[in-house]
Amino acid sequence: MIPLSYYLVLSAILFTIGVVGVLVRRNAIMIFMAIELMLNAVNLSFVAIGKHLDSLDGQVFVFFVMAVAAAEVAVGLAIIVNLSRNKETINVDEINIMKW
Repeated sequence: MIPLSYYLVLSAILFTIGVVGVLVRRNAIMIFMAIELMLNAVNLSFVAIGKHLDSLDGQVFVFFVMAVAAAEVAVGLAIIVNLSRNKETINVDEINIMKW
């Protein structure tokens, strides 16, 4: 049996990689991939803690997180496609739609 701490350490490593990806990358699609990695890291910790406590609550939380993540990806990719058509780039440094 694998201890709970291994799962939580793996989850923390994946979450850290996701945070670094969001902070370092300038490509909007890569930033979305890093956000999804962070969400999956949290899902891993939910499932691991739920298994450790012999409860299904962790899996229920994962279900809702995945539903929100799917909606986020659908809206986010639609925004990226729209911006790439209008601005012809998906580099977040070059996109400044709030500027007059």
